This record gives sequence, C-alpha cells and structure tokens, in this order.
Amino acid sequence: MRRTSIYQTIQFKIIVIFMLLILFAMQLIGVYFLRTLENSFLSNFSESLRNQAAILANYVEPYLAPGSDVLNDQQIQQELDAIINNLNTISGAEIQVIDATGIVVSASSQLPRSIIGQRNSQTEVTRALQGIRLNEKEIIDSSGTRKKTIAIRVGDGGQVVGAVYMVASMEEQFETINNISGFFMYGTLIALVMTVVLSIILSNTITKPIKEITKQATEMAEGNFSRNVVVQSHDEIGQLGEAFNYMSSRLREALASNEEEKDRLASILSNMSDGVIATDDTGKVIVMNRRAQQILAVPYEQAMGRSISEVLGIDPGELEQKAAGSDRSLLLQREGGDGEEIKVKVSFSTIRRRGQDMTGLIAVLHDVTEEEKVESSRREFVANVSHELRTPLTTIKSYLEALEDGALEDPELARRFIGVTRTESERMIRLVTDLLHLSRFDSHQAIMMREPVEIETMLEEVVDRFSFQLQQRDISIGLHVEQDIPKVSCDPDQIDQVLDNLISNAIKYSHAGGRIDVEARQRDEEYVEISVKDTGIGIPAKHLDRIFDRFYRVDKARSRNMGGTGLGLSIAREIIRAHGGTIHLDSEMNKGTQVVFTLPLHHEEGASA
Repeated sequence: MRRTSIYQTIQFKIIVIFMLLILFAMQLIGVYFLRTLENSFLSNFSESLRNQAAILANYVEPYLAPGSDVLNDQQIQQELDAIINNLNTISGAEIQVIDATGIVVSASSQLPRSIIGQRNSQTEVTRALQGIRLNEKEIIDSSGTRKKTIAIRVGDGGQVVGAVYMVASMEEQFETINNISGFFMYGTLIALVMTVVLSIILSNTITKPIKEITKQATEMAEGNFSRNVVVQSHDEIGQLGEAFNYMSSRLREALASNEEEKDRLASILSNMSDGVIATDDTGKVIVMNRRAQQILAVPYEQAMGRSISEVLGIDPGELEQKAAGSDRSLLLQREGGDGEEIKVKVSFSTIRRRGQDMTGLIAVLHDVTEEEKVESSRREFVANVSHELRTPLTTIKSYLEALEDGALEDPELARRFIGVTRTESERMIRLVTDLLHLSRFDSHQAIMMREPVEIETMLEEVVDRFSFQLQQRDISIGLHVEQDIPKVSCDPDQIDQVLDNLISNAIKYSHAGGRIDVEARQRDEEYVEISVKDTGIGIPAKHLDRIFDRFYRVDKARSRNMGGTGLGLSIAREIIRAHGGTIHLDSEMNKGTQVVFTLPLHHEEGASA
C-alpha cells in the first residue's frame, strides 16, 4: 500500500483546523483590543495636552491683557518663562505664548530664544487668534517623529488677547502600544502551541481506530481474512469497525465460492489450445484466456464484466439462439490487432449445475483466417487458371473447326489460322510453365544455382537483349552502376528472368520517346539494390497493394492483348524472396513506375557475413 504523506492525514488536518480557528479568534480579538487601546491612549494624551494648554491660557491672560506692560517688564517676562518651563518639565511639550498680534512673547527652554519677538504664522495659531477656541492637528516632522499640535486662544468673550501654542511628541504613546502588541503576539504563540498539543491528543483518539481499520484492509488485500478489527467504542467509528468485520466475513464466503468456480474453469482451460471465454449466469465475462484476447484484440481489463455479446460483437438475440439451439457455432469477421480482417469460428456450450438452470456459458474461439485464405486462394486460382486456359483453348478450337470446315483448302488462310493456333498454344505453354515455376517455389522445390556474379556485366547483357525492341519502340535506356560495386550471390538465370520481366513491362507500358533507367548501387554491407524505372503510364494507387498477386492485372484486356499471363511480378517476387532479398514497387499515374529489389552480397569463405 502506498505510504500516505503526513500532510494528507486526518490528524494533520484536525491540527491545522484548530490552529486556524485559534489564530483567527486571537487575531480578531487582538485587532479590536489594540484598536481600542490605541484610541484610548491617544485620546487621553490629547485631553491632557488640552487641559495643560487651558490652564496656561488662564494663567497668562492677565499678562496679555490690553494696558499691561508685559513686553517691557523684565520681571513679568521672567515669570512667564518660569511658568512655561515648569509646565514643559511636566508634559515635555514645546510651548509658546503669543500675543494678539501673533508675536511670540515667551517660549519653553528647548526652543531657541531667537523666536521670541517673531511672528508665529502657524494655521492653528491664526485660527486661535481669530477666536476659535480649540485647534488641533497631528504632524510628522522632518525626522519622522509623530507630534500633536494644539493652539488655544487666550481671552474670554469676544476679546482675544493672545494664544497658547503647544507641540508634544506622540512616540512614547505609540511605543507603549507596540509593547502591548508584542505581549499579545507572545500570548497568541503560546496559545497556538497549546492548541497543537491538545489537537494531537484529540485527533489521536479519532485516527487510531481508523489506522487500525486501514491496517486490517491492507491485510485483507493481501489475502488474510482471519483477523478482525478490535471495537473499543460504540460511536460512529466503532460502528464502522463492526461493519468492516461483517464485510470481512462475507468476503471470505464470496472468495471461497469464486475459488470453486476458478478450479472448475481451470480444468477446462488447461486442455484448450483455442481461445476460451466463460460467463456467469447473467452473461458477463468472468474468464478470458490469452488466446481469446489475441484473437479478438480486446484487453483483459476491458472484457471483464462486459456482456459476451459486446465482446464478440454479435446481437444478444442471436447469441441466445445459438446457445439454446442445436447449431451452436457461428463465423465472425473482426479486425485483428494488426488491422487485418480475421475470421473466427465460435462454438458455444452451456454450464449447468445439477438441478439448476444454466449458470454460465463457454465460448470456444478458433481462428480460421488462414484456412479461409487458403480456400479463397484455391478458388481464385482455379477460376483464374480456368479463365486463362479457356480463352486460348476456345480460340484454338474455333480455328481448328474453321480449318476442318474448308479453310484448309485456302493455303494463305490456313497458314494464318495455323499461326494463330501456334501463338495461342505458346501462350498456354508459357502459362503452364509459369504455374509450374510458382508451384516449385510454393513447395520449396525450386533449385537455386548460386554463384558470384558481376552486377554490371549481367545488367549490360540484359540491356543488349532488349536493344532492338527499344529501338523499334523509340524508347531510350540508361544504365548506371556504382563504381567498385561488389559481386552478388545469386542464380544468374533466375535474376535474368526477373530483369527480363521488369524491363519487358517497362517497354510495354511506355510511350514512344520514353525512357528507362536501370541502376545498381550498394545499399549497405549486406545487400546491393537494383532498380528499373520508366516514364510510362504508371499504375493507379488503388492497385499497388495487389500488384504482386497472381493473375492480377491493372488493365486485364490490354495485358492479355500484350501477351501477359499476370504471373510475371509474382514470379519475380518469389525469386527475390528465395534469394533472401526484398522487392517493392512505386508508381504514379502518367509519371512512371519504379521497381526496386535487393540481392545479397557475395562473401568469400571464411569472411564474416
């Protein structure tokens, strides 16, 4: 059994769920708590600044009232500075006291003394001098420090005699808030750790029985049905364990029954060399041997559990009729694994238990493709031979009857009739000779007198034999032989017959002014390749697959008029095969035909082949 990753276990998922729940709850509480805490701190800070500013405003109001000599009285000036510095020591804020014209009359000690006597043009100060009671703003200075600014008017009613301007840093409050946030994060981490520990303990109580059931399932898969799951509780998991034990007992019974059926079928299959298919009482395939898979080209996994009528590709009604009738065999035509059509004879027999109806069906498959091919070839051969012999025999008979009826008295007519009779007789002799030649190859009785042969010499002799015929037909021929080509091992008479047949066909089906090329080259270390190519009428593509069949003609009438028997290419193929070579033909309509065959090289005795 495949080992499960820790990240895919239920225990891990439970731990993650609890961690996410705690993390979500702590984050939700933390956001609310920290937001409330921050608002409280900042509100208290702002309120404290406002109170200090209001106290200072009330205190400096008599010094800024009209008619007082605050600006000219040095002693009053010192008192104001002392009050501001004392307040600054308490709050740590930068403080400025401003008169009704916006001139700074006093400032805290951390501010440069040069600002005293200068105008303060801050917006908050301007708004305070205009009679607005409270003006606040949060700013960030050039050093990045967050600060709070407050400007309060000095004076009651409609008369404003000045303003108090305070600037205090807020960093201490934010630092306190950050410290509290850090403590909260530590608390969250501790809660997560405790959650993981508790989750492991809790999840283990759930996953341990499940692991026990999984272990038992693995042992059952390996064939051990003797062990039962220990039920420790009566909850849902305990009920699952009880159901699992019940399933185990039922499986033991089912497997015992299946073993009985397998033994019965095995005794049948062990004595069968043909394909065998067995079904249950519903017609579903339960057994299928390897030979049946090969014949039907159906994988074992796809056949199991399917109806036998689907596997065989026949109608269910016909199958039922065959199984119940007296004639329990039929012939199927199917496409084999290599794409060729095969014929299969299927014989059916039923399986019956004593005192019961049919409990199954056995189908025995026998591949009769080769038998059918042999029978078809025999019938076709007899028909072709009969046809080829009947035509010349009919001609001879009719001309002999004409001679007997008086044509013999006319010397010129008699000679012509006798010439036709001789031609037809020679044609029959060629046909019988070709058939005898093929028969010897079929029965492996053809004698091959192999010897080392010079390819160039043999091809030159063949071309010379056809030179007169080529000249009459106005067809040119070219011979191209690779230099230093080795000798071949062949029967020169047989190969001459092949070359004569190929060149003769090239001449027959080439027009005047055409060309034939004969080439030879060494293909590899074992074979020489020879080709005969023409520029004739060509062969349609649909005929190329059968062009080497016996008695096969593309144009039967034209081939017969030219004296062909339809056996030339068949004989050529058998001769080349007997030499251990190959032959194939390529052609295109109105462009020509090329036939290429190979012959083995000649190796001296003791040389490696």
